[in-house]
Amino acid sequence: MRHPLQARRPSGRWALLSLLAATWWLAAPPAAAQDSTAPPAPAAPPAGAPQADSPAQAEGPQQVAGAPQPTAETPQQAAGAPATDGAAGAGAAATGAGGAGGAAADAAERGPARRDRPGATSSRATPSKKRRGDINPCMTPDPGWGVYDPWSRAPSIGQMIMPHRGGVTKRGGFDVIIHFHGHEALRKEFVKTAEGAVLVGIDLGIGSGAYSSAFSAPYVFENLLDSIERAVAKKTGKKKAYIRKLGLSSWSAGYGAIEQILRQPAGKRVDALVLLDSLHAGYADEQQHKLKVAQIEPFIAFAKRAAAGEAFMFMSHSSILPPGYASTAETANYIVQQLRGKPRGSSRRDVLGLDMIQRYDRGGFHLRGYTGDDKPDHCAHLGLMADIMRVHVNPRWKTPKGRR
Repeated sequence: MRHPLQARRPSGRWALLSLLAATWWLAAPPAAAQDSTAPPAPAAPPAGAPQADSPAQAEGPQQVAGAPQPTAETPQQAAGAPATDGAAGAGAAATGAGGAGGAAADAAERGPARRDRPGATSSRATPSKKRRGDINPCMTPDPGWGVYDPWSRAPSIGQMIMPHRGGVTKRGGFDVIIHFHGHEALRKEFVKTAEGAVLVGIDLGIGSGAYSSAFSAPYVFENLLDSIERAVAKKTGKKKAYIRKLGLSSWSAGYGAIEQILRQPAGKRVDALVLLDSLHAGYADEQQHKLKVAQIEPFIAFAKRAAAGEAFMFMSHSSILPPGYASTAETANYIVQQLRGKPRGSSRRDVLGLDMIQRYDRGGFHLRGYTGDDKPDHCAHLGLMADIMRVHVNPRWKTPKGRR
């Protein structure tokens, strides 16, 4: 029997109309409700899963347990093209100088960051600018599938790609990254450098609330992991296929799912965490820019594990200033403060027109901060995934090689 969350996907026409009707990623300020460290799971499995926001909902407040609700479109929609749901669509551009995660040394180092506070310009007032290489980061060329087969609907939620052959140990162990929001754009970066890890892509609509709600009950994520193992077992013929290394990744609003997962028992299995311009928080005091720390506590705890060398974590932030809640720059810098560190200024040209202004590295924790306050700048962070896999994840996991 198909899992309830798999059966609830909205019709293509309604989902497309709903997403196209949404305003960029800006939403109403977060609710003033008090935080709860761990949102309670429902007493019984929900009868259905959350639907993509309707046009009316997308234009109004979206509030879940007091959390901010950034409502980023998918990269294709931000570029003015319809969303794709499979092999169709454009892919990621060739990487620029440097790459993500410090693959090459900075061209030049700066003492102070380029701005006193990253994101000093509102994205609403900034006209579109010419990108290096004339590439639209929200709709980039498709590099093909590499060693991977096209998307499969095998998981209980979302879809997945596996190597055509290989990618599994003799005992049936395999590695997987589960990505939330913008799965097709992420896929096009992933296949450039991934050596055999499975990729699962999940898009649940507009706003972090859709992701948070869908994964609030622990059984949802546990069922997802089980369904991935069954799919790999069926494809490879290894009846006892099992997840060896587990990573979570998100762009934009997708962090809502990761927050819930990290609070759950299965979250302890996560070895790698990638946040691509993708972590917000509400304000306890907006005037003082004091964060509602309870909302990002799972990420702080994971960052400490990574800094100690027990896990891997990569965060990137743009300089976009959202209305009424903390930007990705604020949350990233707050997490670095909790590590008792301080980002250092940097000046480097990176992928898809990104310009780095700060970075921080400690153990397995890595922060990269960029200028940019418009839609293409937001989409460009997905371009970092190719180098994240090549520089960090592949050497860490030593995933069995996949092949055509």
